[in-house]
Amino acid sequence: MNWSLKNVLHPHREDHETQKNGVMLVTFAEPKHVVSEQFRTVRTNIEFAGAALNRCQVVMFTSSAMSEGKSTVSANVAVTWAQSGKKVLLIDADLRRPTVHATFRKLNLDGVTTILTGKAAPEDVVEDTFVENLDVLTSGPIPPNPSELLNSGKMGGILKWARDAYDIIVLDTPPILAVSDVQVLVPRTDGVVIVANIGKTTKGDLKRTVEVLKLAKAKILGCVERVRTKHGDRSYGYGYGYENDNS
Repeated sequence: MNWSLKNVLHPHREDHETQKNGVMLVTFAEPKHVVSEQFRTVRTNIEFAGAALNRCQVVMFTSSAMSEGKSTVSANVAVTWAQSGKKVLLIDADLRRPTVHATFRKLNLDGVTTILTGKAAPEDVVEDTFVENLDVLTSGPIPPNPSELLNSGKMGGILKWARDAYDIIVLDTPPILAVSDVQVLVPRTDGVVIVANIGKTTKGDLKRTVEVLKLAKAKILGCVERVRTKHGDRSYGYGYGYENDNS
């Protein structure tokens, strides 16, 4: 299933300032925009793909490399779930280049890392947002050993707590080919969505990403394909397509 949408972003802000300014929440700012409608289509397609699983409550979003749009997709899809009436938790599990705190204007003094180091409990650091039904768990201070922390038993404890407290848990994780963080999280998730930037993501990297996920026994729900086209002198249009992984 393929679909596309248009929006305008300045490329430098998107690629170089996401950590500082966060991502654009078009689904919140303009819920009737065609872009928002297509993010809702992504949400629906994920639900259809997850219907074949025993459960599809914890959904991970990843990509092959940096700056491919995974944080934009994960945050906006999380918003659409919240807008549909689900109680949603967005977890920033990218402990190297976090963005959720910037997107939702949080200080990020506490978060995933403070829980994993035993300094706080999940219920003490989860924060509500300006989006009804959507809470966030930011990354917390960036640690020197992200993979080891994410592989700890305490991470399993966070997700167990979240499963009991929320309808949907969205994980924004690092690029899979860059670090080993994602592989250690796969067993604790129900399904994975890959975000690819067509024209930037190579076919080889996308193939390797799928292979790594399958070796980790991930349930791949589909691929969100981002397509960039020139749109004026100073900005780009971009679109998304969604495909189920049936292999």
